[in-house]
Parts: sequence; structure tokens; C-alpha cells
Amino acid sequence: MSIIAIAEDFFFLITAAAAEWHDFELLKNALPQSSEIALQNVTADFACQILTGPASRAILTKVSDADLSQKWLTHQTAQIAGKHCQLMRVSFAGELGWEIHTQIADTVEIFDAIWKASQPFGLKPFGMYALNSLRLEKGYRAWKADLSSDYSALESGLDRFIRLDKSADFPGKAALQSQQKQGVTKRFVTLIVDAGKYDAPYMSTLWHDGRVVGETTSGGWGHRIDKSIALGMLRADLAITGTEIEVEIYGERFTATVQPDQSLWDPSNERLRA
Repeated sequence: MSIIAIAEDFFFLITAAAAEWHDFELLKNALPQSSEIALQNVTADFACQILTGPASRAILTKVSDADLSQKWLTHQTAQIAGKHCQLMRVSFAGELGWEIHTQIADTVEIFDAIWKASQPFGLKPFGMYALNSLRLEKGYRAWKADLSSDYSALESGLDRFIRLDKSADFPGKAALQSQQKQGVTKRFVTLIVDAGKYDAPYMSTLWHDGRVVGETTSGGWGHRIDKSIALGMLRADLAITGTEIEVEIYGERFTATVQPDQSLWDPSNERLRA
């Protein structure tokens, strides 16, 4: 989840659409009976539009009173075309951009204002297939595919987000400490696939020396790098940059190469931080 602190006692939580019920139930079940915290699911009241690309700041400047100099991974309350919104400077596309969270009733007016202001810049609409391609090039993991309860946080390469040395306990801490001590058997990897006509679908098997050694968790074509990409879980001893394995795609095996543990597109995040 992404958490926006609107005030000291008021928070706005955003999660993947596919995880709405899962995450709300997780929060509800973890809430102590004596807690004064109130949970409210406002999914049906809010919409999110994404404005992303090198010209996104210039476009927003024309329609919003926001401080668009604020850094990456910040948020602010602002107005677009006179309508209230929450601007989050994040981008699942891996480019300069903002998520625009608004009341559903204001969606059309905000879209129309941005669309009108964007015409000199050549803005084009894009959908989820395009966003999926863009996030694959950044190695961003998708919930319920690359990230799921099938894999631990350590296997998923989320080590840098976890402080196992903190004194406070948290759910799963003991299990993660045990796994860290024993070592993981699988690791999350990014693969470039010589895939021919077809990209690797979800749960394609990974092969090495005639044995199944893992599975893909997602795959698709990266149009910015002009290559076929697969994300997946691979046997730990093979999860080394440059290792060649095979991906089975619709009954045929194709060569795939393990990539460095960084984004294939803009690895230094210069475009995101622009």
C-alpha cells in the first residue's frame, strides 16, 4: 500500500485494485478491538488518473495550482481546473509523472482540462497493457503476480524494505529471520528472453540442464528497450547476472539471460526524479 498522511490523525491508503478486499480485510483483522482508529473503504468514491511522461510537469502547470517542484515520492493537496485532488509524485511507468486522485464525480472535468492543455505537447491516452509493458522495463513487481503469498519477502527481493534488526516484533519476522539464516532457495530475477513471436506468459516454466528450476511471474514486450522481458523466480544458485536458462513458452523453449539487479530502463531513475 501507499500511505498518504493528510493530517496527524487522517491517512489515505492506496492499494492495487486486485487487492482491495484482501488489504481491507488485513487491516480490519489487525485492528485491536479497543482501538479508536476507524477504517473506511472509499474505493467507490475515488478515481485515479495517471499523467506521466517528460511533458507532464509542463502540462500540469497550465491547469493546476500545485507546487510541481516537489520531489519524487512526495504528495500534496491541490486544485486542477478548480477541483480538489491529491497529487502523488509517483509513476508505475518509470517516467516523470503524477497520480491524480479525485472524487469520481470530478474525473471527467479534470481529464478534459488536462487533455485540452496537453494538445501542444502531443499527449496520448494509454491503458493497462501499455502500463504493464512500462513497469516490466523498470522491474516493478505486480501484486498477485510477482508479489504474492507464494513467495516470501526475501525471495521477492524486498530485503531493503525490511529491518529485521529492529527491536519491535512484526508479523512474519521470526519466519524471515529463520529463512535469512538458512538461505533462500529461490530468488526474484529479471530475464531478457529470445522469445521469437511470443512473450512469456504467467507461470511459464524455467529450465536449466533439462530440469525445471523456476517459473515466470509475468512477461511482455519492452517497447523502450525493444526486447522481450520476463520476471520470475529462479533457483538461487542460478540467479546470477549472465546465467543462461530456458523459458518454456507454449510448449517450446527459448533462451533467456539473467539481468543485473537493476531496472532495464533508466536504472538511475533520472527520468523519475527530473
